[in-house]
Amino acid sequence: MLTFQLNSLPQLSSQALYGIFKARCDVFVVEQHCAYPEIDDTDLVCWHLQGFIDDNLACYARIIPPDYHYLGYVAIGRVLTVGDFRGHHYGRDLMQKAIEICQQYYPSQPIFIAAQTYLIHFYQALGFCIQGDCYLEDGIEHVNMIWEVKHDA
Repeated sequence: MLTFQLNSLPQLSSQALYGIFKARCDVFVVEQHCAYPEIDDTDLVCWHLQGFIDDNLACYARIIPPDYHYLGYVAIGRVLTVGDFRGHHYGRDLMQKAIEICQQYYPSQPIFIAAQTYLIHFYQALGFCIQGDCYLEDGIEHVNMIWEVKHDA
């Protein structure tokens, strides 16, 4: 069963931090051939959401506070599922948990993601809407997507 842990950077053990950075480098730098500094200053201010199967990191995302990068939005980024754990819908479970956390900590803020275009339908199924045109980031097509806060009628 997938269990989640949410931490700020100072709350992470060195072993947990290593696991996060290794997974991010494996997916984004090695698999997707994105040669950029994977570890950045955003890691200092964001929430790190980890999904575990037993004691193994299965999926990860970071939640970026409102206005840090995107004016008026909380953001979810670096979304990944570790290779050995793909095909079990853990990415969907991770995103649902990330949205839930955004609503809990930042209840009035819409959520921003820079989605790889091949994942548009995945994010639309979670309630995200395309905003703007496609663009290249690190040689991969992306599109901005927004999840709007649902207000009761």
